[in-house]
Amino acid sequence: MLPLFSEHSLVLRGPYLEKMTDAEFFDFCQQHPELRIERTANHEIVLMSPTGSRSGKRNARLNGQLYNWFIDHTELGEVFDSNTGFTLPDGSVLSPDASWVSAAKWNALTTEQQDKFAPVCPEFVVELKSATDSTKTLQAKMLDWLRNGAQLAWLLVPETETAYLYRPGQPEPEVVQGFDHELSGEAVLPGFRLRLTELR
Repeated sequence: MLPLFSEHSLVLRGPYLEKMTDAEFFDFCQQHPELRIERTANHEIVLMSPTGSRSGKRNARLNGQLYNWFIDHTELGEVFDSNTGFTLPDGSVLSPDASWVSAAKWNALTTEQQDKFAPVCPEFVVELKSATDSTKTLQAKMLDWLRNGAQLAWLLVPETETAYLYRPGQPEPEVVQGFDHELSGEAVLPGFRLRLTELR
């Protein structure tokens, strides 16, 4: 196992990790609850420390707004916070800062699948950049979400007050400058409006 530092995370690579099963990876994550752990499509394991307090505050406000919308739309699907891992079609296991899965996708899973890293790609995902994240790395991650089936993906960068809106079939994201704006959930999350000002 070869550890490499990448920006502010630790990346583990090696032949053992390439052969690690989904069940073994899930158990590995359960043994290290203090870390945020993701797995790339190449079975590299990415270890991330908890976010800083200001990022945590922003993430709570983000998820709070999404949950408030969910309360009136529970029949449409389920919402998830940043502790949730999803096993994507390319074999990666990623944990967005906020996400939503349609009822059709969620209800098609077994209870056992729901209890682990569900083998489903959320239709809606949000990545909220923290002070130690690389915007370039997160932009690449947003494309991974689209390739795996996300229908609407937002990258929010508080320090520059920039929102990047990704949709399938669009070569470049839409860029919204300024956190005085609201973002629409469009057809994916009908009626949802995210007040960016709360993320300052």
